[in-house]
Amino acid sequence: MIQKELFEKLYQSALEGFNNAFAPYSNFRVGSSILLKNGELINGCNVENASYGLCNCAERTALFKAYSQGVRKNDIECMMVLAATDGPVSPCGACRQVMSELLKADTLVILTNLKKDVKEMTVKDLLPYAFTEDNLHE
Repeated sequence: MIQKELFEKLYQSALEGFNNAFAPYSNFRVGSSILLKNGELINGCNVENASYGLCNCAERTALFKAYSQGVRKNDIECMMVLAATDGPVSPCGACRQVMSELLKADTLVILTNLKKDVKEMTVKDLLPYAFTEDNLHE
């Protein structure tokens, strides 16, 4: 279980992403935060587009932002996803697939909402039978 102080740091960073979300079509804002092993936080938000297929989720935004700065899966401690849902938010399938490649299988993923309800999972829990780079070599 994540420590309360660490949860609050991740939550505030994810909340910043949530508040920056660009969701004029769905009004479904999502924020995400990644904690690096060096203590740095990187957040992301969902960004919608009138051509719906071109939207990007908060989880992928945060991960792509981290990778664009040279971060790699061994640098990442955990990740949080936050939305205004009744219970802890669930990542979409596309995000689960990207998480399975850009995070280690045992990386902690904290799912939460504005009420701070929490569900803690690992990447492998989120996508147990993931398509990975290993499948490309079979």
